[in-house]
Amino acid sequence: MKLKGAKIIMECLLEQGVDVIFGYPGGQIMPLYDALYDYTEDGRIRHVLTSHEQGATHAADGYARSTGGVGVCFATSGPGATNTVTGIATAHMDSSPIVVITGQVPIQSIGRDSFQEVDIVGITLPITKHSYALRDIDDVAPAVREAFRIAKSGRPGPVLIDVPKDLLVGEADYKPEKPLPPYARPKVESARIKEVAALINKSKRPIIYAGGGVNIANASRELTKIAKTSNIPVGTTLMCLGCFDRNDGLSLGMVGMHGEKHANLAMHHADLVLAIGARFSDRVTGDTSRFAKGSTVVHIDVDESEIGKNIGVDYEVIGDVGDVLRALAPLVAKKSRREWLKEIKGWKRDISHAFHGMAPPNIIRTIYEAFGDDAIVATDVGQHQMWTAQAWPFAKPRKLITSGGLGTMGFGMGAAIGAQFANPDKRVVHISGDGSFRMNCNELMTISAHGLPIIVFVMKNHTLGMVRQWQTLFWQRRHSATDIPDVLDYEKLAAAVGLKGYEVDSIDGLNAAIDEAKKSGKAAVIAVDLGIDDSVWPIVPPGDAIFNLRTEE
Repeated sequence: MKLKGAKIIMECLLEQGVDVIFGYPGGQIMPLYDALYDYTEDGRIRHVLTSHEQGATHAADGYARSTGGVGVCFATSGPGATNTVTGIATAHMDSSPIVVITGQVPIQSIGRDSFQEVDIVGITLPITKHSYALRDIDDVAPAVREAFRIAKSGRPGPVLIDVPKDLLVGEADYKPEKPLPPYARPKVESARIKEVAALINKSKRPIIYAGGGVNIANASRELTKIAKTSNIPVGTTLMCLGCFDRNDGLSLGMVGMHGEKHANLAMHHADLVLAIGARFSDRVTGDTSRFAKGSTVVHIDVDESEIGKNIGVDYEVIGDVGDVLRALAPLVAKKSRREWLKEIKGWKRDISHAFHGMAPPNIIRTIYEAFGDDAIVATDVGQHQMWTAQAWPFAKPRKLITSGGLGTMGFGMGAAIGAQFANPDKRVVHISGDGSFRMNCNELMTISAHGLPIIVFVMKNHTLGMVRQWQTLFWQRRHSATDIPDVLDYEKLAAAVGLKGYEVDSIDGLNAAIDEAKKSGKAAVIAVDLGIDDSVWPIVPPGDAIFNLRTEE
């Protein structure tokens, strides 16, 4: 049958099982929104109008991260398209599968500085897994179908489809098709698996360094099985928190710049580092010349380009993390490793003092106790993000939605919206800082308009906290342009969009606000007052070795 290009796109989205689209209409993408009308009217697809295209892209990302599926967003040409760039880059850095469809000026107008014309494919080329600049209406359906296949195959990532307006209104033949299967995974080499198993079995001081690839591959169960069979301690990156139960005795928590002292020391003193779906980020390795120098390093990853990129490795295993761990598990021997675990226990620092009063870790722990392990936590970037990573005992995968690689302030609220639409039966909590909150607080209107029960916590320390902390520690206390004028009334701001706001300065006040917000079943903003110089500890000074942690100023 013949359909307009816009309707072909909508039918292809239905083929892929898309049920929610985040976006913002405009001139060049208007034909697609006209086609969307019929699909939203009969309930086949829900469209979420955000306050800004960046929020729509982050929402698509949050949808993808919380489900493992592909998130979708629409934007028009020109500023609509460029407003998606930060969201696309965020998804790219953290390997999150989203498909972004942008409108474009008609083909005959391209290259003429037409109104709202921009080369969005050229702009986003370095931050997408693949891009399509469509010029033929017969390519519309194949591009949409292939975009989903690319986005979710292998190492996932964002795909952009730029569609000129004349292709949206033109007609072409359409025939329904089933979704294309993901591209074949790399075949796991059994000989290499046996070699790695032998290394694990003979090692005395092994450590698992688990990254976001474990989360992406849904390999939490396989990771846990290997760790517990052979009593291997597990340190995770920020993107892997929850893939190994934080409450398990083998959990070291987070490694790296703001990781646990015993996790970093274990990484340094290990004789075998088993890196699984991790990319050896500079925030984990610190000074690479002094990282795990006495260890045999094994790197398991689906992306061959990551091998040896930041750290030289002794053994590599290319393949889907889940496939590799399933092949490895039967070959791993049972071990007690009492001496190694005892040594690590001796390095643990006493952090009980941090869990009292209005200390930031106690605030995070109080929020956790109110919502529990099933809550989905979206954060922005900064001190609040690290306090959350350190103090929230993530026990399940896909419960932390945060920007790791790009470090995007303003990510959390849009991501929380996407996660809530994807998980209507779960409670979504958004933890922010007063700097990050101001980046995209316009999305409070989206939360209110759709009746989403997201509770937003703002760690209000009246400053750009992480920047101020670095200025204090490394820039001779020259606090340049970091303190935030205290002009925002959170209660009135929340009330202006039909929500309840609270400002609290005690744990009792925090608990009371949480109780009231939970009972209401509605969204709320709870601003928690902190000291301006509250800091994240420990910290590895930038460029230093990860075993040289500072635990106080």
